[in-house]
Amino acid sequence: MIGAHRYAVLLILLLAGCRSSVPLPPGSPPSAPGPSPVVSSLPAIAFTIQVGAFSTTERAAIYADRLAAHGLDTYYFIDLDGLCKVRFDRFDTKSRARARAVELQARGIIDDFYVVRPGRTQRARSHLQEDLVQTAHRFIGTPYRWGGTSARYGFDCSGLTMTVYRLNGMELPRNSRSQYQAGRPVSRSALQPGDLVFFATGSRSRVSHVGLYSGNGQFIHAPGRGKTIRMASLSNGYFKSRYAGARRYI
Repeated sequence: MIGAHRYAVLLILLLAGCRSSVPLPPGSPPSAPGPSPVVSSLPAIAFTIQVGAFSTTERAAIYADRLAAHGLDTYYFIDLDGLCKVRFDRFDTKSRARARAVELQARGIIDDFYVVRPGRTQRARSHLQEDLVQTAHRFIGTPYRWGGTSARYGFDCSGLTMTVYRLNGMELPRNSRSQYQAGRPVSRSALQPGDLVFFATGSRSRVSHVGLYSGNGQFIHAPGRGKTIRMASLSNGYFKSRYAGARRYI
């Protein structure tokens, strides 16, 4: 027969097992918490369709243009493995994405496909910030093009930032003023990687240019016609005098 003391201990253990958490015994190291989901002020892109992996950007661009001719919201990018991959459209569920892909496949518009989640899932904020900067870095050297969101023909400033965020699962508005309005204000002294920095480069003192802050006073942007995507410094005289503020979305 179980003694009264042992019965009481057993009862406590059984009850504790029904709770969501149990205090650790004295001297036990605390368990490391897992990463909390990042909350963004932007609409999330849950799933998208990927339809290729090419060894050259030219081949990926030709395929992306062909899909765009069918009205698909298509873009391509250079992935971490060095391959150029094509993606299009956005869906809230995997089943809807797959149904759309199967339909396009039956019509002969696409061949093999994958339904993918943009970026990593369950990312800590620091990981997402790092991913945003790394994504932007991959486009350095791509030519500028006004109104452009294609890595073949080039990006304008807001097209670059929109694509970088899209590849990481967040739907950023298209133009720089809308991007400025969508985010939370951040002081210059509190800037973190992945924030967007805005400038008033026109004659009306309105937001007209945007870049992605990469840390250490640097940002990545598409500067203008005849130039390529590059790094720049916030301390540069031109940008310092035209700085309009920064916004954060995560």
